[in-house]
Formats: sequence, C-alpha cells, structure tokens
Amino acid sequence: MFKVKRVYLPADPEDGFRVLVDRLWPRGLSKSKAHVDLWMKEIAPSDGLRKWFGHDPERWIGFEKRYREELRGKGGEKKSLRGLERDHGTVTLLFGAKDEKRNNAVVLGKAMGR
Repeated sequence: MFKVKRVYLPADPEDGFRVLVDRLWPRGLSKSKAHVDLWMKEIAPSDGLRKWFGHDPERWIGFEKRYREELRGKGGEKKSLRGLERDHGTVTLLFGAKDEKRNNAVVLGKAMGR
C-alpha cells in the first residue's frame, strides 16, 4: 500500500517505510527530524520539469502529464518501490511542497496504484 504525506508533518508508525521522492532535500528540515528511511531523488521529476512547473497551479495538468511520461522511463525505480511495498507493507511517499494536492508524490502515488 502506498500513501502520500508531506515530509514536514510528524512521522507516524502507520507511515510504514518512509521514502522521500523529491530531488532536493526539504528546506529547513534536519535529517533526524525528517525520519526518512530512503531518499529516492532519482524517481523525482527532472530538474527541467521541476523548474518549469514551479508549483504553479495553472501548469498542474501539463506537469502531471509530463511527469507520467518521465516515469515510464523509470521502471527500475518503480520496481524498487514495489519491492519496498512487498517487504514493508506500507510505503509513504514523502514530499516537501506546500500544495498537498498538486505535487510529484501525488502523481507517483497514482502511478503506483495508490
């Protein structure tokens, strides 16, 4: 089972295995407070796509489409996430964005069948 959660929220035992799926480490958050089990920056959107989106809600539909296209080329990373799900049961995809409905972890969670 995959869940999506903002990394700045407190960790919870129900989170299971916590995976940060952002290319950049969240601003102002220490590694000890983040409680991240694995940082998979390679599954995050490319720098070009991330910068183009800029968390602009008007670009959300385009971002979602483009990131899904990028994810098609990341079969190995998605397979690794499936393995974590198999091993841990629950995998929480962590993100740093303020917008909890429009971010890369939401797209990735949908792609993983969340």
